Amino acid sequence: MTEPSSGTALIIGVGDGLSASLARLLSRGGYELVLAARDTGKLADLAKETKADARRCDASDPEQVAALFEAAGPLEVMIYNPSYRMRGALIELDPAEVRRSLEITAFGAFLAGQQAARAMLGRGRGTILFTGASAGVKGYPRSAPFAMGKFALRGLAQSMARELHPQGIHVGHVVIDGGIRSERRPDPDGRDTMLDPDSIAKSYLHLIRQPRDAWTWEIEVRPWVETF
Repeated sequence: MTEPSSGTALIIGVGDGLSASLARLLSRGGYELVLAARDTGKLADLAKETKADARRCDASDPEQVAALFEAAGPLEVMIYNPSYRMRGALIELDPAEVRRSLEITAFGAFLAGQQAARAMLGRGRGTILFTGASAGVKGYPRSAPFAMGKFALRGLAQSMARELHPQGIHVGHVVIDGGIRSERRPDPDGRDTMLDPDSIAKSYLHLIRQPRDAWTWEIEVRPWVETF
């Protein structure tokens, strides 16, 4: 693997868990960080720890996304994490909530991907990563909006990879298949039956550091006990 370049990494949809693990790992790797979320108040401690610039952004708003990328400046890495999950019987779903789910999970990913590509193409390098889910490859019952959004996200990533790889921009999609461990959701038996966010972050860093003669557009990560 090649060593990471010095530069800026933008993570959109930051909270605790995976996003925080990514921020800490990239900060240790030498990246200048920009962390974006709808509520920047919750990012204060993480931003201080990683010396990051915290920015407020609704990922589904084109003007806010454009302003975020303008403020971030030249980028080496962009990671898109937001999603909006709602569950329920198909015939009972609120159309407004379904639209919101698609706006955040899929449309926001398009907005961020478009801006990231514009920022990176002039220099002919950079990495764009999207956080997917098992719902993006198999639709579960009572979870149609999430499946719709994650299927669209996966299609976006694949299309972008085919278009942008020949132009020097690495695009990747990470399918997270399994529950992510947290303080609120501990491993039930201590046997590594849930995904550790720090371990997932290392897989992202592997994608970022891949040499361009062996780029991967998609990986799946899951605990060793997960069936698939």
